[in-house]
Amino acid sequence: MKLTTKGRYAVTAMLDVAMHAEQRPVSLADVARRQHLSLSYLEQLFARLRRKGLVSSSRGPGGGYRLSRRSDAITVAEIILAVDEPVDVTRCGGQANCTHRSQCLTHDLWTDLSQQVESFLSERSLADVLHRYREARAARERVPESGDGQAAIPIAASADTGSKSR
Repeated sequence: MKLTTKGRYAVTAMLDVAMHAEQRPVSLADVARRQHLSLSYLEQLFARLRRKGLVSSSRGPGGGYRLSRRSDAITVAEIILAVDEPVDVTRCGGQANCTHRSQCLTHDLWTDLSQQVESFLSERSLADVLHRYREARAARERVPESGDGQAAIPIAASADTGSKSR
């Protein structure tokens, strides 16, 4: 399965909105700048997200976007599906016409995998992803630095890093 930029950008942008929309709506220009994404592309994605009821918008000075529900009530799968990104790893789009209008030998395998991916993404809310991101960032900030300004890697974690011994 290859998740295109449409799905990746939508999830990233929704996470940014979830992080920054607590006090006021978030402008897409701010999201684009923080996440290094195309503003025009975000505008297209957010039109779809708004139509699907995942975000609400307000116009004018101080306007922008907010989540329409709490971050723990919006799943990653909802976001991806809202921007018309199917969660499907079959070559045939689930139609069972994989090869010359007939089902290929591995169709059921890829269908099962598609269902597992969709289940995984349906079980992950924006709040879950944000929590994991914040925990990982906090852990990185706790890693002590070596004398050369590089993060020191604990010896147990650096075993067999592929570097030659001296």
